Amino acid sequence: MTRLKAILIKEFIQMRRDPVTLVIMFFLPMVQLLIFGFAIHTDIKHQPTVVFDASMTQESRELLQNFTSSGYFDIRYSAESFQEVDSLVDSGKVKVGIILPPDLVSNLKHEHATPIQVIVDASDSTAASSAIAAAESIGQLRSREVLLKKHALPEESTQLYDVRVRAWYNPDFITAWYMLPGIMGVILTMTMVMITAMAIVREREQGTLEQLLVTPLKTWELLLGKIIPYILVGYVQTTVSLLVGIGVFAMPIRGSIVLLYGLTTFFIIASLTLGLVISTVSRTQMQAMQMSFLVFMPSVLLSGFIFPREAMSTVFYLLSSLLPMTYYVEILRGIILRGNSLSALWGQVLALTVLISVSFGVAMKKFSRTME
Repeated sequence: MTRLKAILIKEFIQMRRDPVTLVIMFFLPMVQLLIFGFAIHTDIKHQPTVVFDASMTQESRELLQNFTSSGYFDIRYSAESFQEVDSLVDSGKVKVGIILPPDLVSNLKHEHATPIQVIVDASDSTAASSAIAAAESIGQLRSREVLLKKHALPEESTQLYDVRVRAWYNPDFITAWYMLPGIMGVILTMTMVMITAMAIVREREQGTLEQLLVTPLKTWELLLGKIIPYILVGYVQTTVSLLVGIGVFAMPIRGSIVLLYGLTTFFIIASLTLGLVISTVSRTQMQAMQMSFLVFMPSVLLSGFIFPREAMSTVFYLLSSLLPMTYYVEILRGIILRGNSLSALWGQVLALTVLISVSFGVAMKKFSRTME
């Protein structure tokens, strides 16, 4: 027991001497609990919506009020034509488009079914399913309310508001098409961040950092030399992922493959520079690995890969804006499923550029030219 007591004391002392690892060990489970508890929801509300109201009547405004009061639709744009609705949905600025016909009042007066077209961006199948269910339910309830005002309880089959849903980009709700673009981002995040997170720490532990420090290399040259070779590795992973998606799962590529590779470069560099930040603040490879996992888990859960960001609270929505994968998932789904051009994705490119600049600047500042 004396010998066992001695080894226990030794381990607790060792643990106390490594406070960073200790903090990560307790902080990581807490972060996961908070994310799952507050940020993850499958009932997606407040979806950005555009409306083309060709009726412009009191009845059409009352119907739109039903949509907004349900909490599932946030009307952010009022379109003047179907082409404008088409453009806003294509660009990803809205997830839902609602089109009301000009003969709405006439149909209601004669108790004829009025087609209400609801366009849903099905590139995000979770959000699309929630929007479709809510729209159909609103149509049924509104029809029932109108008929009750006129006469007795209506028949169940009577639908004055005939909600007709059109699911764009993934009309059959093929799960692989929705998941594969996100998985590509997960693969690149996991490998790129972890590889560079180990870069400086490995040199320090192996004793080769001193040799680099005595060379005439400038800090930015050393850090760039650490990330450039892995950009090619990222291209290889992207190519393999695309070949598997196309060959095995028949995933469509509706946009420019050249644009896809070009914008992938921004994401790869953003992930690599984020790994450099981790590498410069870590003292051991174990710490670097743990901190990489601290980045990896929120990237999977908060980026919109599985759970739509629209369902998250404001705090976690803003937190997801700091993750490169958030913008890469939008780029992948935009190019692969919606066929977006650069004009629709420039915001994501700008965000990745800012993250690259900030991460590389922090890494340069943290990197010490002298051994401590």
